[in-house]
Amino acid sequence: MRGEALVQAPSVKLSFDDLDLPGLVVQRHRHFDALLERARVLPPLTVAVVAPEEPNSLGGALLAAEHHLITPIFVGDRTRIEAAAREIGRSITQVEIVDTSWHIAAANKAVDLIAAGRAQALMKGHLHTDDLLRAALRKDNGLRRGRRLTHVFVMDVPGLTHPLLVTDAAINITPDLMTKVDIVQNAIDLAVSLGIPEPKVGILSAVETVNPAIPSSVDAALLSKMAERGQIKGGIVDGPLAMDNALDLKAARTKGISSVVAGQAEVLVVPGLDAGNMLAKQLTYISKAEGAGLVMGAKVPIIMTSRADGEKARLASCAVAAVHHARVSSNTVAELAQQ
Repeated sequence: MRGEALVQAPSVKLSFDDLDLPGLVVQRHRHFDALLERARVLPPLTVAVVAPEEPNSLGGALLAAEHHLITPIFVGDRTRIEAAAREIGRSITQVEIVDTSWHIAAANKAVDLIAAGRAQALMKGHLHTDDLLRAALRKDNGLRRGRRLTHVFVMDVPGLTHPLLVTDAAINITPDLMTKVDIVQNAIDLAVSLGIPEPKVGILSAVETVNPAIPSSVDAALLSKMAERGQIKGGIVDGPLAMDNALDLKAARTKGISSVVAGQAEVLVVPGLDAGNMLAKQLTYISKAEGAGLVMGAKVPIIMTSRADGEKARLASCAVAAVHHARVSSNTVAELAQQ
């Protein structure tokens, strides 16, 4: 590694014990930088942004629009949206606003825009996730396409040579086996869109051997066999794997695990929402990762950002949606041409 460091000398004499010496943390998110460059050459994704009625959600959408990642349509209470714009000192005169007072009505109106072909993706603003997903899952002109909706974090972890996908950390609380099948398949589909041709998927448990007393280890083994038999397609799936031997080759070899996935997993499938949420936040706050969030399994990408997200994470979430939409759309066009 090469670079330049600016060091400011202290104005008074300081002394430290060895254990108290300040550390150096390199925060470089090259995977997201590359992703943003890849997304910028694509046409902006038209996104129905639901209830961007406070500064964070509004600012994130406007930031993505400035970087030519999305063309937003704001769906929500016009008065609150304009007040949020004034609070952050931004003009929204060039943005279409669909004035809708109630959040549930706004979510349904946004889904209407997608059904009418006016928007290509959905983005969560300042409303409850349940209200947004309930509209997406409605029976009439909804966004269902035969799979469970699942959430995927795309993490850019400093030091890792590839993006790391973590799923499901936000929607499915205690998924059963068939829900996990959709969780795995959705994550594989997204990883392929991000440029990983055959994603290596590690199914996490507390142990790397099957133990009937630990249900997640049994599910992991079943998912691995289902992928082997073609019931899950597009990736290499292995489990159960513990966290250490999923990501660290030395740990995998020490425990005698011979696997293409062990030590090299690009997708981590967690046993349940508790584990996934804790893992994603540990990567963010301890490992200094940035995380982009996307809901998969619907007809269109659903962008999920958090109020705690920084600018890079907000942009990356929109970039992930744009890149995935571009691949899926091109595949659909190719399939139609072959018919």
